Amino acid sequence: RGRLEQIISIILIQNSSHGKQSIEKWQDIIKEVKFLQRIQHPNSIEYKGCFLREHTAWLVMEYCLGSASDLLEVHKKPLQEVEIAAITHGALQGLAYLHSHNMIHRDIKAGNVLLTEPGQVKLADFGSASIASPANSFVGTPYWMAPEVILAMDEGQYDGKIDIWSLGITCIELAERKPPLFNMNAMSALYHIAQNESPTLMSSEWTEYFRNFVDSCLQKLPQDRPNSEELLKHAFVQRERPESVVLDLISRTKDAVRELDNLQYRKMKKILFQEAHNGPAAEAQDDEEPENSAGRTGTVNSVGSNQSIPSMSISASSQSSSVNSLTDAAEDMERDKTVISNSSVIHLKPEEANHEDPEANAGQPESQSPSVHVPRPKRNREHFATIRTASLVTRQMKEHEQDSELREQMSGYKRMRRQHQKQLMALENKLKSEMDEHRLRLDKELENQRNSFAQEMEKLVKKHHGSLEKDAKTFTNDEKKFQQHIQSQQKKELNSFLESQKREYKLRKEQLKEELNDNQSTPKKEKQEWLSKQKENFQHFQAEEEANLMRRQRQYLDLECRRFKRRILTARHNIEQDLVREELNKRQTQRDLEHAMLLRHHESMQELEFRQLNNIQRQRTDLTRLQHQTELTNQQEYNKRRERELRRKHVMEVRQQPKSLKSKELQIKKQFQDTCKIQTRQYKALRNHLLESTPKAEHKAVLKRLKQEQHRKLAILAEQYDHSINEMLSTQALRLDEAQESQCQVVRMQLQQELELLNAYQSKIKMQTDAQHERERKHLEQRVSLRRALLEQKIEEEMLSLQNERVERIRSLLERQAREIEAFDSESMRLGFSNMALSNLSPEALSNSFPGASGSWNHPGGGSLGPSWGPGSMQAAGTPQPWGHPVGGHLLSRNSAGGGHNSPQALRRTASGGRGEPAMSRSASVTSQISNGSHLSYT
Repeated sequence: RGRLEQIISIILIQNSSHGKQSIEKWQDIIKEVKFLQRIQHPNSIEYKGCFLREHTAWLVMEYCLGSASDLLEVHKKPLQEVEIAAITHGALQGLAYLHSHNMIHRDIKAGNVLLTEPGQVKLADFGSASIASPANSFVGTPYWMAPEVILAMDEGQYDGKIDIWSLGITCIELAERKPPLFNMNAMSALYHIAQNESPTLMSSEWTEYFRNFVDSCLQKLPQDRPNSEELLKHAFVQRERPESVVLDLISRTKDAVRELDNLQYRKMKKILFQEAHNGPAAEAQDDEEPENSAGRTGTVNSVGSNQSIPSMSISASSQSSSVNSLTDAAEDMERDKTVISNSSVIHLKPEEANHEDPEANAGQPESQSPSVHVPRPKRNREHFATIRTASLVTRQMKEHEQDSELREQMSGYKRMRRQHQKQLMALENKLKSEMDEHRLRLDKELENQRNSFAQEMEKLVKKHHGSLEKDAKTFTNDEKKFQQHIQSQQKKELNSFLESQKREYKLRKEQLKEELNDNQSTPKKEKQEWLSKQKENFQHFQAEEEANLMRRQRQYLDLECRRFKRRILTARHNIEQDLVREELNKRQTQRDLEHAMLLRHHESMQELEFRQLNNIQRQRTDLTRLQHQTELTNQQEYNKRRERELRRKHVMEVRQQPKSLKSKELQIKKQFQDTCKIQTRQYKALRNHLLESTPKAEHKAVLKRLKQEQHRKLAILAEQYDHSINEMLSTQALRLDEAQESQCQVVRMQLQQELELLNAYQSKIKMQTDAQHERERKHLEQRVSLRRALLEQKIEEEMLSLQNERVERIRSLLERQAREIEAFDSESMRLGFSNMALSNLSPEALSNSFPGASGSWNHPGGGSLGPSWGPGSMQAAGTPQPWGHPVGGHLLSRNSAGGGHNSPQALRRTASGGRGEPAMSRSASVTSQISNGSHLSYT
């Protein structure tokens, strides 16, 4: 295959100067060769090979006797129902094989259903086949096209069920000798098929099985049409029938072909016998032997078959138009034989016909009369059995030449439809690529934003962790400094107290001494004892006072440290709340920005989708308008051509009226006699030459072959002679004026009906296109609105999820903090401190008098969190300080500018440092508070 494609690509370069159509034809050849190489089934024609010679591709395939349409042409009547069932069954088996491999034939008709010598039914002509299913190309032969193929570009794709439709039309063709609408212009038939009801069998002689089978195949809607596997189970093809149905049909057709050819031969021989100077006795003697052999064989020389050609004639459109290469009497046809293959004209030279592979024909089946049982001599390699008459071959060649203009118009129309389809597909692919790029760009933008948000959140979390660690260290240092400060104050107080006691002791001692000195009556010894006792009592009192002071200082230190720890715990909780609030607010902001971007992306995609839909619909509308204009132009050209041909025909009829039928007939007869004389002389010369150069043992075979050739040539001449005589007689018999006027009226009415049918078809297509565009717009609007609703639902769900996460974070934080406060208070109670005493801070704890207290506990994101400690609680005078009295204070808000007001954000803390609701010290109270809405307010 690779070598073949390489060779064909080289040939394409050599033929590139022939224009675009030539390249397309070569591409079709490559496509068909690839398709043929992929299939292998008893009901599909076998591919032998492909060869290139002088810019021409030769496809070599299995030889068949002829097509189903040849049967109709030979017998001039419809086939029997059992014969139609047998042929249809074989075709269905081939279609089932193709459809099971996702292939579509796309050109099923009687002309492409071939028959072999053993009676095998085979599908042929895969030039229009599609390797992929579904497809959307406009291909096929008009009268057999399914409606979805005609509307392929307008309504979408089709699948293998188009072959089922074509098979149903083929059944009608075999039953009525021609497909429906065959008397109509091919283009008009397309419009009729697309908008009218399905055809049915006209005659009532057919069985209900056959009618039901045809009706099933010709369902208008593809989804209502059965597939090939289902049809194989239909009663029409499953009914019992003789196994030799096809063989008997082939045998009967061969007999008819022989009779027709012999009839033509006898006519020509009669003409030859009238020429006395040619020696009728000698001619009769020469013709006696081949007469019998001609009755046994019905063969003509054949080179190959071509593809189907759309035409107004049943023989040229339905049949495979296989044109046999004949060795005619005229030397021009002997030198240059023309065969139509794959929509290309292939010229076969005489020397090419002799280069056939001898093994290629060794397996060809030979036709033998049932009455003859003796072995037949080996057939010449140029002879093939066929079921086609010489006159049929000649007529097909002539019609093929005459219908080239119509064929070119249909080919151009198909090419235009394919180009329109390619343009639409190219536009759709371009817009799809644009959509993918746009979507990728938006996804990348969203992904970048999410990555940026994730990095920012990660930095914020790290920052918060660092801040908490720093605050923990600060709290520890402040606690140590606070403890050291109180201890230093207490030490000073103790020293001052001791100094005061010393002064009091001295003063008291002096007072006692003065009192003793004033009392002279008391003995000195008693004075000394009393003084010692007073000193002792005073010292004991001072010792007790000192012990009490130290005890109060120790209790005060423990209480203040415990208070300070509780204040630190509360401050840490406030910091955690602020950090959580900042994190949640940041997350909320990021989510809002992400949702805004999603909405913006949705609007951008919506705008692009509507713009692309408008572009596609505008392109489709333009192509439809161009197609309709082309269809109208083609119809007008067809009308003009029909009228021109009719006028030319009438002029020719007038000119061809002879004044004397007898003289004209004699003139024609003399011309054919001269031709026969020339052919007879050539035959004798060739016979003498071959007899001289051939061994004597082979003389009989040579004479037999020459007689067969002479019979066939004379049959062709007889056909031409009869055609000339009949044409002359018919033109003379017609009353030209009335007949021509009637023909003009009929043609004008028919053309007017076809034009109206075209206008109706185009109006319907336009309405369907507008309806399709409206459906596409509504579908897009629904899809966009649904996508918007899903997006909004997603945003709402994400917002609800974020809110739930927010509440859960707050709840878990408050519960943890409440547990920590509760654990701290429980430990304080165990140590002997009351919650009331701990909740009231002394002025000492609120002051900034100890070193390092100023400016501490400041959160990076807010105002001063540091404690403000007031003036010292110690009295400088000699009266002892009531250490156990709790001193009130308040906790400053971290977010206040001057540090003198409470923050409404931090759980509604009171001025005393406690919480506004006593129940907040327990987890259950916290949960209840959240459920009642008394949770943290993050703004």
